[in-house]
Parts: sequence; C-alpha cells; structure tokens
Amino acid sequence: MSSRLIPACLKAFVVMLTAGVVLSVAGCTMTPGNGASQKESGTTSVQQYGKAAVFTPSDGITLSQHTPLNKWAKLVPDITDALKSQGFKNADITTKTSDGLDKQSRDIQDYVVKHAVSGKDSGSDGSQEDTDGTAQAITLIVAPAMETSDTTRQYGDYASRPADDGDAAGDDDSDAEQRLVNALQLAKESGMHVVLMANALDGFTPDAFVELSTAQRIGAIQADKLVDKLQLDTISKDNPKAIEILLPYSASTDEDGAEKTEDAAFAKDAFAGAWSVLQPYFKQGKAYSPSGLLTAGTTAAQWRNVAFDAAKDSNITDELDARLSGAKDGEHTRIDGIIAMNDYVASGVTEAFDKLGYTGTAADINPSITLPGIVDNITGKHDLQRGKVPDPIKAPEENAGDDSDSKEAQWPIITGYGAYLDQIPQIVNGRQWMTALENRQRIAEDLAKVTAALNNGESLTGITDLARERYAGASSKKTLVPTIRVDLLAVSASNLKSTMIDTGYISMAEAGL
Repeated sequence: MSSRLIPACLKAFVVMLTAGVVLSVAGCTMTPGNGASQKESGTTSVQQYGKAAVFTPSDGITLSQHTPLNKWAKLVPDITDALKSQGFKNADITTKTSDGLDKQSRDIQDYVVKHAVSGKDSGSDGSQEDTDGTAQAITLIVAPAMETSDTTRQYGDYASRPADDGDAAGDDDSDAEQRLVNALQLAKESGMHVVLMANALDGFTPDAFVELSTAQRIGAIQADKLVDKLQLDTISKDNPKAIEILLPYSASTDEDGAEKTEDAAFAKDAFAGAWSVLQPYFKQGKAYSPSGLLTAGTTAAQWRNVAFDAAKDSNITDELDARLSGAKDGEHTRIDGIIAMNDYVASGVTEAFDKLGYTGTAADINPSITLPGIVDNITGKHDLQRGKVPDPIKAPEENAGDDSDSKEAQWPIITGYGAYLDQIPQIVNGRQWMTALENRQRIAEDLAKVTAALNNGESLTGITDLARERYAGASSKKTLVPTIRVDLLAVSASNLKSTMIDTGYISMAEAGL
C-alpha cells in the first residue's frame, strides 16, 4: 500500500475505535488544551505530566575517541534526566533510536497508532488514560533520522541539514519521509503534541522546534572567537593578521552521476557564517590571506575557493603546505589564525604545523597565560587572568634576519568544532585554541519545560531560549513556530573546567590531566 494512502486508513481506524469510548471519558477532568490532569487526593491536587516519547537516530558503533561529543547517545540521557526533574515519571518516558528514516518512520507510526487507538483505555481526544482513570497527554520529541554524509558527520550528530540543500530524496527516503509526516500529522490530529529537533520536515509544522548546530552558527562562532583572540578591532592595518579558512568539502555524486548538494549546501553555509564575521576586517585591511584565496572582494558565493577534500589527514597537510608555500626556502610563511571548521580538520592542522616546523602554542600569543597557569586553572588551583595581546603597530621588516623568521614560525590560533575527546588535551596544551559544542544540558532543560507546558495545556512563555521563529518546513514564510535556540558553548583552556569538567561533559582524565 502506498504511504500516501496510510493517513486516510489510519484516520478511519481511529474514528471507528474511538467512537465507542467518547462517553467513557466524560468524567475525566482535563485542563484546557489536552493538558496534564489534576488528580484530587483529599484536599491536595497532584499534577500529572503525561507521557513523553523521544525518537532519535542511532549513533552507530564506534570505539574511537576521534569523534565529537555532540552525539545522540549523549543528549537522550540528558533529556530523560531533565524530564524527570520536571516531574515526569520514569515509566511515562519512552526513548527509541532508529538507524534510518525508514525504520524511524515505522517506529513512530506504530507508536502513534497504538496510543491514539488504545481501545477502552483511550480518550476521544487521543490522550491515554492512566491506571487510575485520569487522562494523560502525550508529546512526541522527534529528531528526524536524515541521511548524512561523512563530511557532515565530522561536525557531530546534531548538525542540521540546510533548508536549501536541493537534494531530491530517493524513492525509499521520499516514502519514509512522507510516512513520517503522515504519522506525525495523525498524532497531532489525535491530540498529541510534536516537537522536532535539528531538522525540519517539509509539509509538517510542529508545536515547537529545537534548533541545533546549523552550519552558519558553526562558522560564525569560530570567526567570532578568532577576532577576539587576535583583537582585530584594535590592531592597526599596518600590521594585518594572516588568516586562512580550511573548509572541508567532499563532492559526492548520486547513482546518475549528478553532484549531491547536501555537502555543498552545508559547506556554503559554514563559510557564509565565518565570512560574515571576517569580511569587514579584510575590507579594512586588518586581515589578509597568505594564499590569496580570500580577498576584500570575496563573496559568500565563492566558498569553493577555500574548500578542499579532508577525507585523509595527508590531504590537510598538503592543503596547508600549498597555501603557505610563498616563503623562501628554509623560511616560514606567517599565519596568525586558522579556522579549521571542525576538530577532525583541526587535529590534522596541528599535526601539519608540527611537520612544517611551526613552534610554540596559542598561549604564547597572550604572554600572561602560561601552560602551567592553564593547568592550574583547570584543576582549580587559581583563576586564569588574561592580559592584552602585545602587538607591534607595524609588521616586521622582511630582512630582519633569524629573529624575523622565528616570529613567522609562531604557532597560530587554530579553531575547531565538535569537542572531540582526543583533541581536548590539545586545548589544554594550547595547540588548538578553541572548540565548540552544543549546551546539551540547557537544551534538555528547555525541552523538558516545553514538553511539560504542552502536556499541561499551558502557553510556552517564560523560557529564555525560546522565541517564535520562521520554520523552514512550512510552505509559507509567515509561519512562525516556537523555537528553542541555545547559544553554542565556546571552549578554550581558560574556561574548559567550568564548561566541560564541572558540568560532567568530560572527566579530568579525558582532558589529559
């Protein structure tokens, strides 16, 4: 049977099975909006939060630490804990992982049908009765299991598929996506609530949306931190900073040989995010590209100028060698900052700079920060005080001798994204300046509040990270959906303890301490 015929069949099934139980729930006391029930016990009122069902993609099996912390297997327990803290019973929380959109769409379809038409234990509005006869509301929390490429996975599981990726799904994926949309639409029509995470679905508008790692945000946060570290707002154009953007992109093709556009759209957006921050400094003459691939006139549409295939570590070394080949034999090309886009590329960059003979660490760019001071700060022995970056007004003369080349060989600022476990020690020792990741705990807390409010029939107000935003899956640009958007966590040696160790994201041992 075609997946497009499923909704009509399911709806008819729902009507038939629920027609006989409408009167049986007349005595249930429900708050407006199919909310949580208030169960009377003597003179006290106990709030029932209903049910929450969490559907996410599976991570796959990996024993390597060369992987980002932004994994579904890390976020789901945070969501479960937050729901419990909000008041949900453990028995009322369901979690399910699926290894693809086809499996996930069927899992959700089965759940919706089971809970929408559960015989005499179901209310006419789709809520399910608890064992004591009180009706329970249900919210589905769904992260669509969209297919991702190897390049996109370097950023972690939460990296959102760009809304304009332009890829036409294959027949199987198209059927699965339509089946998922149909099941979620049936869930809403049956009185359930739906919250989508990370990726929008064309043709379906959820009750709320959780925006996670978008390519633009990933590029922008690295550029912002690089600007701050190099103090581009205060330096003179007589001593501009040398900056390169390494944009990983592997052109792939479909079965017909046509280029797939998912990777291209993600790379384009990542560059646009970084370039929106950096371009003004190139125009002001405060920044330049040693390779000449970036100029004041570069536009966001020219992202391919800095794109390269990062499938192998050797490719990263070759790319850097090519970009920094302008110096004379035996000398180094000055480079002050590298935006590596993710920690996979950043790890290759640190290895490449070792091979190319660059020395020092990012801590040397701020003399008041020493490696012992960084370690003491992380272990809690004292606070880290950061002083101003000393910088001459003019760049060194070309014929300044050995001292000049030692400055040209100074280790640059390297940024990444994903908080790879095996790269955290490189943050501690200053070889990689910063990384970033999702604030999982705060996202989970906000999501639990939204779920409780939906089940309780309450308005979604009072949540700091929530605002009504345009939703990419809607046919109308005027459609606004309550959207959770939590700032990314930027992590460097100076705040690694407070952002990652104190929060329990990593242990001291994983930080290499």
